[in-house]
Amino acid sequence: MLTLTSTSVFSSANMGYFAWGIGITVGVSLVSIIFSMIGGSIIGIIEFEKYPYFSSFVGTINNIVRNLPLLLIIFFTYFALPSIGLHFSVFWATVIAMSVFESAMLAEIVRGGLAAVDHGQYEGARTNGLTDGQAMRYVILPQAYKKMIPPIISQLISLVKDTSLASGIVLAEMTYRGQTIYAQNSNYILPILALLTVVYFLLNYGLSKLADWFDRRLA
Repeated sequence: MLTLTSTSVFSSANMGYFAWGIGITVGVSLVSIIFSMIGGSIIGIIEFEKYPYFSSFVGTINNIVRNLPLLLIIFFTYFALPSIGLHFSVFWATVIAMSVFESAMLAEIVRGGLAAVDHGQYEGARTNGLTDGQAMRYVILPQAYKKMIPPIISQLISLVKDTSLASGIVLAEMTYRGQTIYAQNSNYILPILALLTVVYFLLNYGLSKLADWFDRRLA
C-alpha cells in the first residue's frame, strides 16, 4: 500500500493522489458506458426481433449474466481469464467486466423500450418503403430511446457507483485511494468518506442533468 506522509487530510499530496483516483473512476465509467450502450442495444434488438433459436440463445446467456454478482464477473475477468491466455490490465479487466454486466442490464431496458413502441409505427415505415433495418434505425429506435432515457440513466448511475467494486482487484480508483489516505490516520476516515460522498453525488447528478438535456432535445 502506498504510504502518504502529511499532517492534514486535505494536504496537496493527499488531494493530488485522490484526484488521480477520480480520473480513473471517470475513465472506467465513460469507456464502460460507451461499450455497454453499444452491447446492450445490440443484445436488446436481437431479443426483440425474436430470430429463431439465436434470440433464445442470446436471451439465455443474457439472463445468466444479469443474475450474477458484478464482483464475481470482475474477479473472473481478472483472475480466471489469464488461465486460458487472456491477460488484461486492472483497468481493462474492470472495463470488460462492467461492460458485460451493464450490457446485460441495458439489453432488457432496450428490449422493453422497443416493445413499448406502437407496432403501427413499424408497419407505417414499411409501407413507406423502408427496409426492416431502416425502420428500426430511423423510426423505432428514436421513439424507443426517448422512453428508455430514465431507466438507462438510472442504470448508468449504478455503473458509476459500482466502479468502487474494482478496488477488490486493486484498481486505484477514488474509493481505493480514499481508503489508502485514511489508512494513515483514523481521524481521516470521516472527512474522506464525506469527500467520496460529494464526488459520487456530483458525478451522478451530472449524469441526471445530461439525461434531462437529452430529454429536451428529443422532445
